[in-house]
Amino acid sequence: MSPAPSTLAIDAGQSGIKVRHSDAAGIGEWSAPGIRTDLPLLPQLARIIEQAHEAGRTAERVGLGVSGLTDDERDAGYLLAAAVPLGARSVHLAHDSITAYLGALGDRRGVVVAAGTGVVTLAAGASDIARVDGWGYLMGDAGSGYWLGRAGLDAVMRAHDGRGDATGLSEVVRADFPDLEAAYIELQADPERVQRIASYARAVADAAAAGDAVAEVLVTGAARELATSALAGLRCVGELDAADAAAAAVCGVGGLFAGEVLGREFGVAVRTVLPNADIRLGEAHPVDGAAALADVAPTSALARHIASASV
Repeated sequence: MSPAPSTLAIDAGQSGIKVRHSDAAGIGEWSAPGIRTDLPLLPQLARIIEQAHEAGRTAERVGLGVSGLTDDERDAGYLLAAAVPLGARSVHLAHDSITAYLGALGDRRGVVVAAGTGVVTLAAGASDIARVDGWGYLMGDAGSGYWLGRAGLDAVMRAHDGRGDATGLSEVVRADFPDLEAAYIELQADPERVQRIASYARAVADAAAAGDAVAEVLVTGAARELATSALAGLRCVGELDAADAAAAAVCGVGGLFAGEVLGREFGVAVRTVLPNADIRLGEAHPVDGAAALADVAPTSALARHIASASV
């Protein structure tokens, strides 16, 4: 049996970038700051590849899963030019919803909800896929880390104004902003405000697990939003009405699902519609899917959503 081809797999998210290099000598992984979706993506992605070459890596193929990837930036040829010095023979590029799906379920039919700073849901049926949400923090990303972090900040200011119940989150935020009334000014001026606001999702999740009533409501709301997206995706690809829908594969990946309350409430919400759903939380990482892009069968419903270039 021939050895597996050497691979550079890149999971490019807004919170951070994870890179995995694998060859006959073993596997190496490293991280980098997240991509900026308000700037052109292709030069940022090319730079990640170039840095791998500068570090002495070689790879026969490169797979990239990218947050915020649009159709006009699905140019695998552009990235192949950057990858040729690595020895690359092919580059495979997809939205990170595709790589999150592959890393979680492979080619199995079902739905994957990938929740970090943002969130995107992807469902795959027998012949088609459906993306749900992933519309960014201004227009969507319901239940995401940003959504939950912002909800936590909103709850703190409501408590401060007397518009809402007291919450232990106030002390967490006050540790960063002793003058709560000046917090919004600093956040609005911060170019990294999306990631900074999303970082409060962890505090909200921890507070919910500790029994903070306000935080519990927020986390339960996030879980229901994520479950709504999962069920909508299955419905769009015909899996909710399929004969075996009761055992549909539903997978949640990303740091948000590590929270005890969110994971529990997500399962409760899904099972109100699919009582016997096969629910898996946090069992894969999108970088696994980035590495698998080159191996997707042409008959897969996912295949036509992967841009490839080769020499």
